[in-house]
Amino acid sequence: MSIEPIVLSKALASFDALWSPRIVTRVNDYDVRIAKVGGEHIWHVHDDTDEFFLVLDGELHISLREPGGERTVRLPAGAVFTVPRGTEHKPSAPTGATILMFEPTGTPTVGDRHTEAPDHIDATTGHALGS
Repeated sequence: MSIEPIVLSKALASFDALWSPRIVTRVNDYDVRIAKVGGEHIWHVHDDTDEFFLVLDGELHISLREPGGERTVRLPAGAVFTVPRGTEHKPSAPTGATILMFEPTGTPTVGDRHTEAPDHIDATTGHALGS
């Protein structure tokens, strides 16, 4: 990790892939990841960790399957939302968005119960910035 400041707009300009997060820094045992997103992700769940989202640009939708039923939260630029651990969710960005996520190092992008992901989703635990 760099000990110099990281300008998020420059970091985002360094890659084009959608649903393929880059790790910009670490805080203790947590990754701070940025991603460009568009279209739909897949339904998935993180059994042991919450997932924090900050929308930098555009609008992110997160569909949730909760005990009371299914709902979708819409997050405009500047909004934050935390998906509680164990909650099945599916992010989407119909018109595209850029996001920042905060989650434990090693957290897979497709959750804990998937072995495959569609070609448009990078099943990863995050890539180093610049890769």
